[in-house]
This record gives sequence, C-alpha cells and structure tokens, in this order.
Amino acid sequence: MVSVIPIEVVGMAVPVPGEAPLMLLREPEGARRWLAIMIGYGEAEALVRAREQVEQPRPGTIELLGDVLAAFGQGLAAVELTEVRDGIFYADLVLASGTRVSARPSDAVALGLRQGAPIRVAEEVLDVASVQLEVEQETEGPAADVLDAEAEVARFRAELDDLRPEDFGDLE
Repeated sequence: MVSVIPIEVVGMAVPVPGEAPLMLLREPEGARRWLAIMIGYGEAEALVRAREQVEQPRPGTIELLGDVLAAFGQGLAAVELTEVRDGIFYADLVLASGTRVSARPSDAVALGLRQGAPIRVAEEVLDVASVQLEVEQETEGPAADVLDAEAEVARFRAELDDLRPEDFGDLE
C-alpha cells in the first residue's frame, strides 16, 4: 500500500513571463514540503476558477466531468498524485466505487477542488520532487499562516533553479 499525505493547493505562479505556469502545492503539516508542477495556461485558468469556485454560464471541462460522474452515480472520493516518472507527474481520480482513473495532475486537482474531494500525494512523490522552504516572515493572529507570496515564490524559484532532471530519480 502506498502511503499518501494530504496536500493543499497554495496557488499559481508564473516564474518568468512567457514561461509555463506552476501549480503550487504544499504539505499542510509536518515538513511542509512544496511541489511545483508545470501546467498549461488553460489548465491554470481552470484551476484558479475551481479554487475560487467561480461559476460560469456554461460548464467548462472540469465542471462537465463532475456532472458526468454525478450522472453515473459516482462521486469523487479523492485525488491522488501518484508518481513522477521522467520528470512527469501522474495523478489518479479515486471514485466512490474505488475505481481509479488516471488523469493529468492539473485536471485532477481542479476537479478535486470543484468537488470538495481530498487531495493527497504519495510520500514517494514528495521524497523525490519536493523542496522545503523556510518561512522567515511571521504575523500574529489568524493570518499567521499567510505567506508573502512574492518572496516565497522567489525563494521557491531559487530552489527550482538548482534542480536537475536526475534529481527526480526513477520511482519504479
């Protein structure tokens, strides 16, 4: 059995104009490791709409997929980021019936956000593809967990600049 850990969607980043957006995920407790997954602009827009629960006049692909699952009597039990192979992240939609459906991480996470399903990541993925960031700025009260996004993204970008494809290894 693969060990999975809850992960939260922190947001999106575009490190350099013209480069692909990054979906930023963070382990909410413990080591608080970060994952950055490169995605397309269309996927980034869908993810932001899902995260903010923006309603559209007509369903987009993510909403349509949720509607199709509901029409077939299936709920989304969870989203799991399962592996990194050759620098590519893989995810599964875990349906209420236990059926697993392979999906791109951006689509799976957006659907999970829309459906209110837990989003989890395999421990092995965090072991090979995450970075740990230190938060230097603290505030008081309920905002104590709020990050200075620009500073965090800059530190995260510096960590990413030091990564090489061979750092991801082979999980098989």
